[in-house]
Amino acid sequence: MKPLSGLKVLELARILAGPWAGQILADLGATVVKVERPGSGDDTRGWGPPFIGDAAAYFHACNRGKTSVAIDMTTPEGQAAIRERAAESDVLIENFKVGGLRRYGLDYESLKAINPRLIYVSITGFGQDGPYAQRAGYDYIIQGMSGLMDITGDPDGEPQKVGVAVVDVFTGVYTSTAVLAALRQRDTTGEGCHIDMALFDVATAMLANQAMNYLASGASPTRMGNAHPNIAPYQVFAVKDGHVIVAVGNDHQFLRFCDALEADYVAQNPAYATNAGRVAARHQLQAELEPFLRNMTRADLLSGLETAGVPAGPINRIEDVFKDPQIVHRGMRLEIDGIPGVASPIVMNGVRMNAETASPKLEDKA
Repeated sequence: MKPLSGLKVLELARILAGPWAGQILADLGATVVKVERPGSGDDTRGWGPPFIGDAAAYFHACNRGKTSVAIDMTTPEGQAAIRERAAESDVLIENFKVGGLRRYGLDYESLKAINPRLIYVSITGFGQDGPYAQRAGYDYIIQGMSGLMDITGDPDGEPQKVGVAVVDVFTGVYTSTAVLAALRQRDTTGEGCHIDMALFDVATAMLANQAMNYLASGASPTRMGNAHPNIAPYQVFAVKDGHVIVAVGNDHQFLRFCDALEADYVAQNPAYATNAGRVAARHQLQAELEPFLRNMTRADLLSGLETAGVPAGPINRIEDVFKDPQIVHRGMRLEIDGIPGVASPIVMNGVRMNAETASPKLEDKA
């Protein structure tokens, strides 16, 4: 039996952040019912090509393990159907604009009255209050507003978004964590709660060490390409047949890195004896290391650094990832009911927490 077996989740969410949270809960064993618009369903069903069956691959990426029901919540009959399901649910996830469900009598206070144990999750761009609360929020815009794009990309180029809607995905992960905490709290109090998740909050939290770099120094971080603001050498290097990531995390690894390159004079330079010194002289250090690396093949360098115990890795295409022997061994590629997918990263007692059914077809009201 999976950890969340018996948990009932009602998902009134579309696109990515809310469905991602719902999929995590489904992988862990929850029964997740996805409420969709009659006719077209979740917007992402049409976000292709590519398509798998009658839905885009995008939809399949975040709706595994759910059942679907098409309900028109603008009608009294649809509202009654949702209230009936909410009365029997443990968790409800919605991502409408602030106040958007109140006009249908499906807001937190209305549903709390019929199910005080309900954990009601609202996912919005900017949260339930504040000067931006009424704005629509999209991952791309939030990546820009949060500063994430300003620290991503080449220093001489334009700001860059991350290649995946990473704020939506992180919001889904944070949401599932919040739901589990709320369930634990309900075990103690017997009451549900309203969880307020904002993409802008999540993106700001994601800044991690870069935010702390600013708060500690007063200097706003800038784009550094593939370099690390706090560690050196921790970057991409060109080799004879491509590029390699080298991630030197401490002084001992730096000495082993230089030894593997037969760059003794670099290792012996007192300016590079500590990480702080290497960060201060990062450009000079890079210029001294590059000639050694340009004459090595990717395979030879990676092999030598693995032997030396220096963290390094290739830059794979996504095609390469699913051929990687470690990913193959770990079973990260799924196929359920003929639909391919990416497995859950959660493994408990040796069992990977994957839902047992594929993403659902759009069903009529039931």
